[in-house]
Amino acid sequence: MRPSGRANDQLRAVTLETDVSKYAEGSCLAKFGDTHVLCTASVEDSVPPFLRNSGEGWVTAEYGMLPRATDTRNDRGRTMRSGRTQEIQRLIGRSLRAVTDMKGFGERQIRIDCDVMQADGGTRTAAITGGFVALHLAFQHLHKIGAVKSIPISGQVAAISCGLWSDTAVLDLDYAEDSTAQADANFVLTDTGAIVEVQGTAEGEPFSREAFGELLDLAGKGIAELCDTQRAALGL
Repeated sequence: MRPSGRANDQLRAVTLETDVSKYAEGSCLAKFGDTHVLCTASVEDSVPPFLRNSGEGWVTAEYGMLPRATDTRNDRGRTMRSGRTQEIQRLIGRSLRAVTDMKGFGERQIRIDCDVMQADGGTRTAAITGGFVALHLAFQHLHKIGAVKSIPISGQVAAISCGLWSDTAVLDLDYAEDSTAQADANFVLTDTGAIVEVQGTAEGEPFSREAFGELLDLAGKGIAELCDTQRAALGL
């Protein structure tokens, strides 16, 4: 039995609470069990230099863990400069851009800030899932004030972790499972099941293609449930 007592294909309790920030154009507090990530979307009336005079916008992300997001305090500056942090925020940006029409909101940049308030595994997947909601809300704001004609999003995107724990494929690893897994992978998929990105690692012996197929199937089930939760949060 899993440490949490969950079924192998069962997500943790997931909530996506919207409008949690007074000032951000879009915000979402994503809770995957005991992992809590605050996602805010800020609209900026400028773009990076490489997009000036292109007529296109940009979506980017920043990610960080608050000093006491874990059981021991992490140095704020060191955490923000770490290679892991850089890798995660690039992943979040790529994931959100995959479902965004960059020509649909003019020369504006939307910056998604993902701040981990509490970590218990799966912080990047919670950030992507909640970041999409914050981004959509920012576009809703732009549409409401007449800055865009329509919401420039082609579909939904969400992310979930899967892994091999005690020789069994399981969905949505918490820290107790992730820290002892034989293999783990993060899947970023759209609401249609299309693959945006997969990050997978064998922690010991290599795992088989058949095992990977099991993980992908679990991810598809989990992403479908997360997309339902996103739509409910957005009132779609």
